[in-house]
Amino acid sequence: MIQSFTDRASPEQGPPRLKLLREAMVKADLEGWLVPRADVHQGEYVAPGDERLAWLTGFTGSAGFAAITAAEAGVFVDGRYRSQVRVQTDADAFQPVDWPEVKLADWLRRAMPEGGRLGFDPWLHTPKEIEDLTEALEGSGIGPAPHANLIDSLWTDRPAPPTGAITAYPAALAGKSSAEKRAALASALREAGHRAAILTLPDSIAWLLNIRGNDIPRNPIPHGFAILHEDARVELYVHPAKLDSLPDNCTTGGVTSHPDTGFTAALTLLLSPVRVDPASIPFAVVAALQEVGITPAFAPDPCILPKACKTSAEIAATGEAHLRDGAALCEFLMWFDAQPPGTLTEIDVVTRLEQARRDTGKLLDISFETIAGAGPHGALPHYRVSHSSNRTLAEGDLLVLDGGGQYLDGTTDITRTLPVGTVGDGERAAFTRVLQGMIAISRLRFPKGIAGRDIDAIARYPLWLADQDYAHGTGHGVGVYMCVHEGPQRISRASEVALAPGMILSNEPGYYREGHFGIRIENLLVVQPAAPLPGSHSADSAAGKLVFETLNFVPIDRRLICRDMLSLPEIAWLDGYHADCLRKIGPRLGPDAAAWLTAATRPI
Repeated sequence: MIQSFTDRASPEQGPPRLKLLREAMVKADLEGWLVPRADVHQGEYVAPGDERLAWLTGFTGSAGFAAITAAEAGVFVDGRYRSQVRVQTDADAFQPVDWPEVKLADWLRRAMPEGGRLGFDPWLHTPKEIEDLTEALEGSGIGPAPHANLIDSLWTDRPAPPTGAITAYPAALAGKSSAEKRAALASALREAGHRAAILTLPDSIAWLLNIRGNDIPRNPIPHGFAILHEDARVELYVHPAKLDSLPDNCTTGGVTSHPDTGFTAALTLLLSPVRVDPASIPFAVVAALQEVGITPAFAPDPCILPKACKTSAEIAATGEAHLRDGAALCEFLMWFDAQPPGTLTEIDVVTRLEQARRDTGKLLDISFETIAGAGPHGALPHYRVSHSSNRTLAEGDLLVLDGGGQYLDGTTDITRTLPVGTVGDGERAAFTRVLQGMIAISRLRFPKGIAGRDIDAIARYPLWLADQDYAHGTGHGVGVYMCVHEGPQRISRASEVALAPGMILSNEPGYYREGHFGIRIENLLVVQPAAPLPGSHSADSAAGKLVFETLNFVPIDRRLICRDMLSLPEIAWLDGYHADCLRKIGPRLGPDAAAWLTAATRPI
């Protein structure tokens, strides 16, 4: 098994560790301390030695942070984790805080004394974070103060940093060589008048150099730093042990490697101005530049948008990965449908689905911990089953099944909600509304320049009509044999990034009734130029129009659909989608699964 079911949260450890932290704060003359989820690379998924938030509080979610004062300890989480944080933390020691509704600065103004010093690790926060917080605290006398990490001094058995091997990624799958990518970005640096760009995001470095890593479970990226110079040279700073398996040609032709311990010193040798991304660069890097008089030029990481807009080779490769993964999921669903209610547990489901993906012979890892939430567990959007939480699937339950695979040619992510026996009419009506929102995004045709925030409400409209909603974004970006959560593109109220051809996003509206059930339906989509509409006039040209092309082809459970709630265009989309599932996936299945798929894709 790749996935483990151990209980990772230790709520009972929170109070004594919090006491030690407060004692350390007193010695450091600090009235507050920030504990982010992020590591020095601002990653969503972090190495065991960077799980500072979980070590202190017990909360293991992939997003959140804590603010500690002498009298209070707030754990700030968004809507995805508000149930989970209450389960995983000691209620007497830590108080869940609804973020972003409650602003950190407002909480600090109340919880800290006027003029108090708020300590933070400058390697774990960005300049933008600290600048925004400083502005929001103006007039309070509270000042963010960079300081060596207090938790690291208390965490006596902290795991060592990872040293996973770096490997080459085939240029044929990437669609461009590293030299081509470096030349294009270097040209843009010269045009902007920048002498170099500092890269600290591991997926940016992996994309630029056509390499992959093994430092983070589920995400094939290497931890390290890089400096891209205006002449297209790249200096890569990583632990030397990571390079043992890397072919020599990956660190020649303008790419040189150095021990990661030399990164900070190398910063002082650069010439101004140096491009840094204020949203991802560590505060400490900017401070090191400024200390020696080097001018930082604040601008987005130059790899971000080129990485997000996939090449035709990447789109073709990930399309094949999704077909392979879809066939594995259909084999699983055939098996699942044959199991009577009360005979399976959530762990059984996760184990069998992982085996189906393993049976492809191509699975390198799962793309995240598989979510298999039955009944009330389905109402936890990022639920992770453990031995202590494992639930038997009972008659009438809904099962939210969300998972994916890491294959050399692509990263997959798909969610299906499945009935266990016969479910109630209320659940079926809510499922149909979620489906309507998912179909609306899938059918969308939109002009260039539209951002995720402009279309997020379209997925929610059917739910809003019933006073229902979901507390997460509608979609996130996805990489190609890279991170399953990739920026900057999102379908979210907060996203101002214009959608562009080649971007891959998830389309996953949902509905969650706490303590009862959850629903989510998810496919991945790739943004493509739109073809002209039949019979359209020249004045209504398709130039500048975009559409979404679906990558996943797995049936949506017809037993949960209230057909009378669907419009004729929605029915046509669903029947067409199911016909595509049968045509694309059917030939890849064994006889029994092919027969199951034929029945599952009948027109409704």
